[in-house]
This record gives sequence, structure tokens and C-alpha cells, in this order.
Amino acid sequence: MARRIALIANPAAGGGRAARLLPGVVERLNALDVTVRAEVTRSLAHARELAGDAARSGETVVTLGGDGLVGAVAGALRAEPGSVLGVLPGGRGNDFCRVTGIPLDALEACAVISGGVETVLDAGEAAGTTFIGIASLGFDSDANQYANTAPARLGPLVYLYGALRAMVGWKHAQFTVVVDGERTSFSGWAVAAANSGAYGGGMLMAPGAKLDDGELDVVLTQASGRAHFLRTLPKVFKGTHVEDPRVMVLRGAVVEIDADRPFTVYADGDPIGELPITVRAVPGALRVLLPA
Repeated sequence: MARRIALIANPAAGGGRAARLLPGVVERLNALDVTVRAEVTRSLAHARELAGDAARSGETVVTLGGDGLVGAVAGALRAEPGSVLGVLPGGRGNDFCRVTGIPLDALEACAVISGGVETVLDAGEAAGTTFIGIASLGFDSDANQYANTAPARLGPLVYLYGALRAMVGWKHAQFTVVVDGERTSFSGWAVAAANSGAYGGGMLMAPGAKLDDGELDVVLTQASGRAHFLRTLPKVFKGTHVEDPRVMVLRGAVVEIDADRPFTVYADGDPIGELPITVRAVPGALRVLLPA
């Protein structure tokens, strides 16, 4: 029996990349004997509404966009028993696809929608918002703000651009982090609570994070000079930055975070809340189509 899907596309994702991909994706899915009903989103809230309606009608919900769209749709599907999520890369970072082995070519990834394996994965939750990747703040707050206003022509390089812009005026903050009741205070750059290992277009912020262990990897980047930070930044793409003594990795299911000044918390590339905030792992939150 052919799989019936609701394909939810964000036309603005990837600087318009998803919109350009959509006709070819529909054609490829049809060729793979997948029955497609395509929907174009107006906003993340609209995407959640479309996803909920589709799941209740028995369709597999498939996203074509970036990680923000995946997280938004995942939040809607958590409330729909038996729902299944499929993901096609159409954004700038596509880190969920990187981590799970979904091909980064959207047409190639269509084979995962037709013949993938339903796999149970965790999600994260903060301030009532579901995310699938990494919730972070501090220096990351400033970097995300710059990245989200960067020229679309930069592609995945917008995240590096955002980091370099944020460094100009950065002053270390004092953070307080409580992981499963254990308190840690430090001065430094950032806090990241990771359900998945990557963000920012391939940055392996939490290389040990797993999508099915019921916990978050909490990465604390402690104070250092700008020169040291710049030397360390390229190591994030290989995950070797965690070997630096100024980087601490904790693990737990519930993470409470505060700082000595306000920060917006970002997850999957979008703002999700302000400090203080509690971030939780949600074990077994989703059924997702992954490569066989």
C-alpha cells in the first residue's frame, strides 16, 4: 500500500531553496509510489496546525525546510498518538538530517520517505516549545541573532558569520546551571542543552549526544580570551573542542539555566524563550522515518 503523506514546505527556508526544490520533490515521491498532498506554510504556527490535521487524518507528515520547521512539526506530532514524521532537507543547516544519516540531497532523501524505518527518538522541550536539536544561549544568542539576519547567499556560512559578528562586542556572563539537581556556576561564553549532537550547519557542539538515551548533553563553554576562542571554533566542526579543559560536558534529563544578564534562548535556529529557563529531555517523543 502506497504511503500517504502531507508534505509541509517552508518556501522561505534556505533562502528560497525549499520553494525551488518542491516541484522536483513531489515528482520524485510520486515516482516512488508515495501519494503526496503538498502544503505551503505561512509560519511555524501554521505548520503546527497543518501537521496536527494531517496526522489526525492518518497521513505521514513530511517537512521540507530547515530544522526550525522540523522542531515545530515535531511539537505538533507529540500530541498525536501513532503519528509519523519524515524529514527532507530544504534549509541552510539541515543538522537533523546530518545527525540521523538522511541524505542532504532532498531528491535522494525521498527514498527514506518511501522505504525508511520508523524509529522512536527523543525530543527536547523548553518554555513549552519542542525542539529536536540543541537549545543554547549566551554567546550563541547573539550569534543566532546575527545569523538570522545575514544575507541568504551565505548559505550555511551564516552561522560562522553570526559567530564572528557576535565576538566583536562580547563580554563574558556568569551562568548558573542545575542539571538533575546538581548546581554549577561559571563565567564564560555559552550553555548548550543538546538532544542531538549538531547545530549551525554541521557544528558538532555535543558530539556524544544521542537521540534515544532520554538525556540531554549539557555543554558549558567557560571563560577564555578571544584568541583562544577563535582557535577553538574550527574544532567544533569535528567535535574535538570538548577536549579543551575550558569546555565541560554534563548530562541529565532536566536542566535549569540562568545568567547575570538577559539572554534569548534559541533552539533549531529560532528563539524559544528567555532566562531563567528549564530544558527537559522528552524520551520516546517521536516516531521518525530514518534510513533503513
